[in-house]
Amino acid sequence: MKAIHLIAPSGASLDSKSPLAGIDWLGQQGNVVQNTDCVRRVYERFAGSDEERLTEFNSIANLDPQTIVMAMRGGYGLHRLLPGIEWDAIAKATQKGLQICGHSDFTVFQLGLLAKTGAITLAGPMLNYDFGRLGDDGAPVVPDEFMWQHFQTAVQDRKLDCQVSIPQSFLGAQSSRSLTGFLWGGNLTVLAGLVGTPYLPSANQTQGGILFLEDVNEHPYRIERMLMQLLDAGVLSNQGAIVLGGFSAYRLYDNDKGYSLERAIEAVRNRLAEDIPILTGLPFGHQANKLTLPIGAIARLDFNTSGFELKAKW
Repeated sequence: MKAIHLIAPSGASLDSKSPLAGIDWLGQQGNVVQNTDCVRRVYERFAGSDEERLTEFNSIANLDPQTIVMAMRGGYGLHRLLPGIEWDAIAKATQKGLQICGHSDFTVFQLGLLAKTGAITLAGPMLNYDFGRLGDDGAPVVPDEFMWQHFQTAVQDRKLDCQVSIPQSFLGAQSSRSLTGFLWGGNLTVLAGLVGTPYLPSANQTQGGILFLEDVNEHPYRIERMLMQLLDAGVLSNQGAIVLGGFSAYRLYDNDKGYSLERAIEAVRNRLAEDIPILTGLPFGHQANKLTLPIGAIARLDFNTSGFELKAKW
């Protein structure tokens, strides 16, 4: 494995043990983990002042191109840094081989870099939850094997190969199909918040694309509202397919009276063109068993009513 360089561009760590457990586990796998001091920074709710975090972020353009850059955690904070990010310098570093990985709040950087430069980044694991997650007893939880295997395949072979065997109920008029498209997406809340900004990839970039989405702590009605926003803004209707990952850590209420995530998806399905399939069950999101997905790569999607395959080489 290559050297892993940590950055903390968003929220401060919620506890002191998780990042240290993650650093320790990655070290046990033979990795050299760099810039570990960033996990201790705290300024208000952020992992350092805006200036500290921006300086750290822009410095990744000068790293050895064989390095993997990994975000400590998400939360919120990257939006503050967008005007000062040195997009072209970072994109040039990725062209030389630098790989940059994260998800959640990190989506705003990934989509901004894609919009401005077309550079590919990795939507995948982060330090605290994926490598330093703690159990109810406070002891470290062994990282998910599926996540670790797919992360290694992505960073070592630059390859994605995923099969999902889950019945598909929202395919529209397409019962089976193969398509090739621009793979992009990430956290739904973050992506929806970029509509109308220069940090959302353009319609030309994403036309016929494969859009993947996930979220956490969002009730299905909020998920539906954000999907409707993307539909009305023309984002969903521009895609070849929409692939939904995990929507976790929400709870339904008595007054939902049968309303659920499935009903929310169904409402969007009813308004979306029938030739654009919505697929569910992508192993990605705020969950242990996550893929590492190349944002900005060309991917192949094969699906039928029993499941789908998603593949890419970049």
